Amino acid sequence: MSFNLLKFPKKFLLRLGFLIVLLLVILLAYRLSLPVTLTFMVPETDALQWSSAIAQFQQHNPDIRIRLKKGPNNIEERRQLNIEALRRGEYDLAYLDIIWVSKLAELGLLRDLSDRISNEELAKFLASDVDGGRYQGGLYRIPFTSDVGMLYYRKDLLESVKEKPPETFEQLLQTAQKLQKHPAVEWGYVWSGKQYEGLAAIFVEVLQGKGGFWINPVTYEVGLSKPEAVDAVEFLRHTIVLGISPKDVIGYQEEQAQNLFLQGKAVFLRDWPNVWTVAKKYPIHGKIGIKPMVHAQGKSSGACKGGWGFGIATKTRHPDAAWKAIEFFTSAATERQFVLKTGDLPSRRSLFIDPHIVDRYSHFPKLLEVIENSVLRPPIPEYDQASVILQHYLSDALTGRLSSKEAMEAADKQTRQCLRASSVKLPHSCHFVPASSR
Repeated sequence: MSFNLLKFPKKFLLRLGFLIVLLLVILLAYRLSLPVTLTFMVPETDALQWSSAIAQFQQHNPDIRIRLKKGPNNIEERRQLNIEALRRGEYDLAYLDIIWVSKLAELGLLRDLSDRISNEELAKFLASDVDGGRYQGGLYRIPFTSDVGMLYYRKDLLESVKEKPPETFEQLLQTAQKLQKHPAVEWGYVWSGKQYEGLAAIFVEVLQGKGGFWINPVTYEVGLSKPEAVDAVEFLRHTIVLGISPKDVIGYQEEQAQNLFLQGKAVFLRDWPNVWTVAKKYPIHGKIGIKPMVHAQGKSSGACKGGWGFGIATKTRHPDAAWKAIEFFTSAATERQFVLKTGDLPSRRSLFIDPHIVDRYSHFPKLLEVIENSVLRPPIPEYDQASVILQHYLSDALTGRLSSKEAMEAADKQTRQCLRASSVKLPHSCHFVPASSR
């Protein structure tokens, strides 16, 4: 039995058509009235502190909801999960480490935000933070928090022997050895020497302080085989060989180094500014100072640049809503709340001298000049593999498998091969696999 609409009266068909159109309009209106949902990932340890900011944003924007994904605390794992999710179109926002920007922009996973924000507004952020969000003329990340490597020291111990905080590498070694004779002190200097990204960050600072460079992001020149780079490795090795740093430092990440310092067992510590906040829970609070990393005579100090910010996913269906979220989260009011709660460094210049913040974190004003003169790790798409290469050969030098010169010459060669292969787009163009025997 066939069904023929033409057999029905015209008036009936008109009414049916009207009802269908009306139903479609109602369904469309309903869909448009539903809140837009934006998704992004933060480390699991940070999820709780995001809850109040998200609640405030949703209160001001009832048509937008935030779905927060809790990612692993391991930064490499989280970066890869972000890449996979952005490729599948699952995330609308990307919460970005400063060293991820070039890679994700090169992969086409982020939108250029240059036309979203004025130069006047960008000028309110730290220039180094803004620069960290640029790639090939585009702007792919708006800063949220900043970070910079610093040198912590025991003020009370230095005062007891009438020593000033060291300015050079030699002064650091001499003062550390001198103060190791104190009965309460075990180690002169502790740092993060494990083969991971933290080691690369520390090396960047020492390298800058020696007057050297890693990779020039414009010319792609590699400077790892130069004398300054070898000297930088030698300084790190000497801290271990001279017994100023424990032999186990080659297995330390930030937490292990912090613990020794906070328990009063070390004179100097290289770490990030958040240690100042953590120290308030320990007896040495009030006995510590903070300053830029030391440098060679006649050179400038190098503080490795870190920090987090927001980008918009290329595949999001809600770019305008995503930008609203970025504007809210990176506003002075939201950053101020985060800083007061966490002690993290803001990305807005004005907050470093904000009276409420300085009242709680008196060291913030002195960090402003340091952070504006900080050192970016090479902002190139091949950064991940370049860092793996550097970490591997630094570990070879620190453990004595290779001399500092041999290690840096090998790292230089491998890095050049990686960058050369990448420039001609070879398959797996910048892929370094460490020898299994190492």
